[in-house]
Amino acid sequence: MTKITYDHRDKPLGGAFAIEDPNFINALISYDAYNEHTFFGKYTTDEFCEQYLAWIKSTSLSRFVGLEDFKHSVFSAGTTEAFDKFYMKNHTRRFRCFKGEYMYHQLAWRNSWPDWKYLEDDLLHVNDAVVISFPFADTGNKHESYEWLMNKCTELKIPVLIDCAYYGISSNMIYDFTYPCITDIAFSVSKYFPIAHARVGMRLTRINDDDPLFVYQYRSYNNKYGAKLGSYFLQQFSPDYITVNYKNKQLEFADILNVEPSNTVMFALGDGKWQEYNRGGSMNRLSFHKYLHLDKDEFITIIKEKYGNLLT
Repeated sequence: MTKITYDHRDKPLGGAFAIEDPNFINALISYDAYNEHTFFGKYTTDEFCEQYLAWIKSTSLSRFVGLEDFKHSVFSAGTTEAFDKFYMKNHTRRFRCFKGEYMYHQLAWRNSWPDWKYLEDDLLHVNDAVVISFPFADTGNKHESYEWLMNKCTELKIPVLIDCAYYGISSNMIYDFTYPCITDIAFSVSKYFPIAHARVGMRLTRINDDDPLFVYQYRSYNNKYGAKLGSYFLQQFSPDYITVNYKNKQLEFADILNVEPSNTVMFALGDGKWQEYNRGGSMNRLSFHKYLHLDKDEFITIIKEKYGNLLT
């Protein structure tokens, strides 16, 4: 079995998956899985991308700067397929990311690009390619070195992919995409809605370089079922639904554990007492995604079984 570094999914406060919101679950149960229009009609993933982009822009809790410069949208199997295509386009470069970044990159690079390095471990070079999540995977906040990194990559003409997988479950963010180094932006609904296995996402780029994701879109050779399922959820829930409904619960749970709430509603950041949740960076990320649909007393009962000595 593959050993995944810093894999905390089996721990009470580990992992990062969609909140089990009752309205989401009911919507999923009532969804008509077989839809003739989806499979044999004229529905295309272009329609999904148009709808998803409008949904993203409709938030009242965060702000985008420069998103309009990324005029080309294509369906992607979550953010992951966009990552793979970014690797392919930059296969002659050395890949870079911060410590604590989403583990998929390390798994992908370890065999095919063994010269990859953490950004903390070496200077940037002109032949690098960078991936960074926004909000950052290790904290749910904007990475403190984001502006520095974007300026440096722009100076050295280093291509950058921005992973926005946590968009929608975060708030009070200013997404600045004006830096010329940014070539790709990836979004996914997997952390928002409980449909991660349907693989529903979108990639935005400045140019159409006719790579495989564009070809899939032209030929309608991609996951129309997943796109239609994603569209079904987008129609029913706003991008602010999660934060509006669960932010107070996050703050309450963070107070119980005496930890710092993140801008991403399912996360909180713990001090040295929570070292077992360290993911390689400077923070110890705790996830409430398994519990935010519960009430306070239920949460305390569950957490006391393992961490009663750490409760305030």
